[in-house]
Amino acid sequence: MTGTHIKDFTQGNITRQLIAFSWPLLLSNLLQVVYNMVDMIIVGNVIGKAGTSAVTVGGDVVNLLTFVGIGFASAGQVLIARYVGAGERHKIGRFVGTMSSFLFLCALLLSVLGLVFQEPLLQLMKTPEEARVGASAYSAICTIGLVFIYGYNIVSAILRGMGDSKHPLLFIGIAAGMNLMLDIVFVVFMNMGAAGAALATVISQATSFLLCVVFLIIRRQQFALEISFRDFIVWDHGMLGDFIKLGTPMAIKFAAVMVSKLFVNAWINDFGVEASAFAGIANKLATVVNMFSNAMNSAGSTMVGQNIVAGKFDRVKQIMWNLLVITMVITIFFSVLMILFPEQIFDLFIEGSDPTVLKYARGYVPIALLMFLASSLRATMNALINGSGNAKVNFATALLDGIILRIGLSLLFGLGLNMKETGFWLGDALAGFTPFWLGIIFYFTGAWKKSAKKKEA
Repeated sequence: MTGTHIKDFTQGNITRQLIAFSWPLLLSNLLQVVYNMVDMIIVGNVIGKAGTSAVTVGGDVVNLLTFVGIGFASAGQVLIARYVGAGERHKIGRFVGTMSSFLFLCALLLSVLGLVFQEPLLQLMKTPEEARVGASAYSAICTIGLVFIYGYNIVSAILRGMGDSKHPLLFIGIAAGMNLMLDIVFVVFMNMGAAGAALATVISQATSFLLCVVFLIIRRQQFALEISFRDFIVWDHGMLGDFIKLGTPMAIKFAAVMVSKLFVNAWINDFGVEASAFAGIANKLATVVNMFSNAMNSAGSTMVGQNIVAGKFDRVKQIMWNLLVITMVITIFFSVLMILFPEQIFDLFIEGSDPTVLKYARGYVPIALLMFLASSLRATMNALINGSGNAKVNFATALLDGIILRIGLSLLFGLGLNMKETGFWLGDALAGFTPFWLGIIFYFTGAWKKSAKKKEA
């Protein structure tokens, strides 16, 4: 039956819907983090801190190239949710064709640029000499496979925009298991180092993407996907305009945060391979918490988007309250673990409990707690900002969070107050609160309601 897999979030129990929709997103995002964390753990334990640093720096270069895919896929998810909320499901297929072709073209272009400018990027990031060869190999192989990363983001956005979060979890779970097995084969038995970890990641991501595409084709009627090959060739200019208008600030926001993080990491890398290795581990732990936050943000954006278009503003407020409670519980849990077991957590990633790296663990705890708190608070407000489709607020967030405050505060504490690597970590953590403060203003001014009414007028 047509459209039976599409979820309507404009009615029903909000708490039950949010939990049911978000828990597969939580696990999916955690499994995505597992990709690089498994690479880091296996390479770090086989090669040591130079291997950990290589995967860290190489991963940062690749992440920089994904900003268009992640930002625009998030915009596509919101627009699909708005089509559902407005009762315009017949438009989804045409939009999917336009979105997919545009993003695949972007992926090919960025892959070429990434390979051409790889060495300058590694130099700009002040890659430690011991990790240079591994970082170069890791980033090159993953850049070649960039199209698969974009592809998975596209199909996931399509499914999640229509309220299906369980099937993306299934496919990413298969890929995560494959990545672990291939890491063992390529890194441990074949001794391919960081290059082997990258190859395992690309093969796993390609598998995940292709499985998801096959599923979507087979179940297209259940998702009301009235789509033809022509939709991928002849783009709908109106839909493309809406997509670019919303996707550009989202992509800029992600890119700005990534660039500023690369800037911070580059300064940290300059303090030596020990600081670089620890920074990579710390970033991955923060990413775990951020993935919980991002999952709630993604679920909330879809639900908020549907309800704003439907004019159900009271449900929007209830969704936001539920988001805040859930993310704070998650933050408290991770904070307790970090306070009680900092050395044990970081020790998982380094061969032989390297004391030169683990010396940072205890002093990093207060910064980790700040990052965890910021992650939970901004999830609620990002759901409102993204779900409302407000491009201006997204752009303001990008500038303040990604560039002005993150770089400014990092330089202030790291160089101005001579706190060195600790200062850069502190500035990065404090900048993470920016979306929360902007979201508070956006919420209480009621601008999200006015924007929605104008869009529907």
